[in-house]
Amino acid sequence: MFKEGEIRIPSGCAISAVISREGKKMTGEKIIESMIPMHDRSNGLGGGFAGYGIYPNHKDEYALHIFFNDKYRIEECEKILKDSFEIVEKELIPTRKMPEITDEPIIMRYFVLPLNSLLTSLQLDEKEFVVRVVMKINTEVDGAYVFSSGKNMGAFKAVGFPEDVGRFYKLDEYEGYSWTAHGRYPTNTPGWWGGAHPFGLLDYTIVHNGEISSYDANRRFIEMFGYKCTLQTDTEVITYIADYLIRRQGLSLTETASVIAAPFWETIDAKPEKEKEKLKYLRTVFSSLLITGPFSIILGFDGGLMALNDRLKLRSMVVGEKDDKVFIASEEAAIRTMEINAENLYSPMGGEPVIVKVKEGKF
Repeated sequence: MFKEGEIRIPSGCAISAVISREGKKMTGEKIIESMIPMHDRSNGLGGGFAGYGIYPNHKDEYALHIFFNDKYRIEECEKILKDSFEIVEKELIPTRKMPEITDEPIIMRYFVLPLNSLLTSLQLDEKEFVVRVVMKINTEVDGAYVFSSGKNMGAFKAVGFPEDVGRFYKLDEYEGYSWTAHGRYPTNTPGWWGGAHPFGLLDYTIVHNGEISSYDANRRFIEMFGYKCTLQTDTEVITYIADYLIRRQGLSLTETASVIAAPFWETIDAKPEKEKEKLKYLRTVFSSLLITGPFSIILGFDGGLMALNDRLKLRSMVVGEKDDKVFIASEEAAIRTMEINAENLYSPMGGEPVIVKVKEGKF
């Protein structure tokens, strides 16, 4: 007879999120606690969190969180940073020593501003410039990985169970209007610090439960546009797909969901004519960005969240709310941990995006 925790859980991995529509700040305490009842969905090979609104004193600067294997990689990386940005502040990310978290790299945080002279000479907007620098570091500096690069937000991840990772990074001392979390159960990729979730690029972060059977097709397409998948985990490509569709192509969140989890052709054919034409266009033009395989994902972005299941709903996801807060998790138990009196709980349909935004001017 198998004991609890001794058998692979094929629907493993845990995701969780909370957001305040009013932009009210919450510490990371509750999102850490939400992962405890889902402990056995992870196996200790990866946990992580993303918080939004956590750097109000540096809200106009890009916050680069970087793993370094050793101090020599810091020197090499900082040369690129100094050639590209004004470094407003740099520091070690505060952590607390825990026996559960081992083999930690050097974890640095840089608050930076792109150099205007470079933006002008290269004729790039600052977001595209930041993306290019991130890709340059992650592909050219062996042993250095930029794992978070947005404004007024940050990702925090490690090898370990998520509740330990949250304590390790002292997330109970941060305050944000939105949090996401992940507990990893890797099935076909290695468990290492850079491969833990969330994956981030600019203010977009992804936590994901599932497997991407379309990964090679997705990766080949997205890498034609300058993105590089270097972190040895298939989920990384979803983050780049989101950035490409939303920032570069200007699609709405709903349209992005209709690409990632495109409806079946027979479903499209049954839609009203105008909607049918739009869905056919998205399905045809961005066919290589359809993600196949079982998944539930939460996309965090500046001012909101989007949760999405694969179109067959092969992974669990529950949504609830209470007052101004919306909760999303793999299990109801996680939501009840954050808010015992959560209301209006439901499981979204496959391919149906759940989009929650903070009210204008509240963050």
